[in-house]
Amino acid sequence: MTTQRSLALEGIRVLDFTQMMLGPLCTQMLADMGADVLKIERPGKGEWMRSMPMIGELVGGDSAAFHAFNRNKRSVTVDLKSPEGREALLEMSKHCDVVTENFRSGVMDRLGLGYDDFKAANPRIIYASGSGWGSDSYLAKKGMPGQDLLVQAMSGVMMNTGRRDDPPTNCGTPIADFAASQALAIGILGAIVARDKHGIGQRVETNLYQATLNAMAQENFAVMNQKITLERSSAGIASAWNDVPYGPHPTSDGWVAIAMCPLDKLAELLQDPGLAGMDPWEERDAAKLRIDEITRKFTTAELLDVLGAADVWCAPVRTTEQALEDAHSREPHRLVEMDHPKAGKITTIANPIHLSETPVCLRQVPPQVGEHTDEVIGEVLGQDRLAELRASGALG
Repeated sequence: MTTQRSLALEGIRVLDFTQMMLGPLCTQMLADMGADVLKIERPGKGEWMRSMPMIGELVGGDSAAFHAFNRNKRSVTVDLKSPEGREALLEMSKHCDVVTENFRSGVMDRLGLGYDDFKAANPRIIYASGSGWGSDSYLAKKGMPGQDLLVQAMSGVMMNTGRRDDPPTNCGTPIADFAASQALAIGILGAIVARDKHGIGQRVETNLYQATLNAMAQENFAVMNQKITLERSSAGIASAWNDVPYGPHPTSDGWVAIAMCPLDKLAELLQDPGLAGMDPWEERDAAKLRIDEITRKFTTAELLDVLGAADVWCAPVRTTEQALEDAHSREPHRLVEMDHPKAGKITTIANPIHLSETPVCLRQVPPQVGEHTDEVIGEVLGQDRLAELRASGALG
């Protein structure tokens, strides 16, 4: 682990009730920049994502997802249904800047830990909520589960991914969770600036559905304003939004992705004059298949040389293993290695933010359940209060 003299969010303390991906990835971004993120977990098993095996396995007793989204945090176990636990958390919020949660709408209010409860304890608090649909959505009010795959289905993502004759196709990663996590982190940072400028706390909200609609902003603009209907390509163009070329093309030993090259230029490079006369939108499927027949005659390296020399946007299509091996061998700054007390040496993806004067750093591996309970409660509320809460059973 490394430490830095100064960190961008040093002095900011976050009371973090989040779980799964949306909230934990958001708060990990804050923690990487120096925020003191206090991960509030249920006594005993902790956040339920810990015990969800990814590809059937746990790593050092916790899931891969937990390790991926929970570094640089301290774990505190509190029974949220305990009156003493609830009071302790409200008391702790007086020493915090941000509260984060991504339970279903209404859960925190029923626990007595909603925005109004924390605002009464600390008027300057920033209360950040992430949900599936938004607290005022009819979908939330009817009890619709808010989960990444369901949001991809409802938002149009699935019907814009894959080939025309394929069934609806979801993205290969939970794009809705990712988009919402970044939006929530940005909202929190904006609220911190507003508080420091204007002296006000406030509620910050985002949801998977709105963030995913926003991720498709250009496609949605075209549908609403140009009155078009998006249709997937039957030949495998990567997006219903794009004309040809835009997607992977086969070679004799692999695949090469080509993006947004004028057909007349591509026709010259591939020595196929007939390609130049084709309409890149109206004839995009036929053009895609025609390009495929030519690219199959090249090896991947040969095609990349031909296209790259002409400044065509292109890249080899790599497996996850190939991409990570490249990072390991040539760009290790893209990865973070950690010595975990149970899993041993583990590796995760580095924070994508670069700050020249207050760089992000690794200070804490993903915590064990309740690892920092006594440390944090004693630090924030004092040793006498810690003893009271221990005696009450509120801390598990």
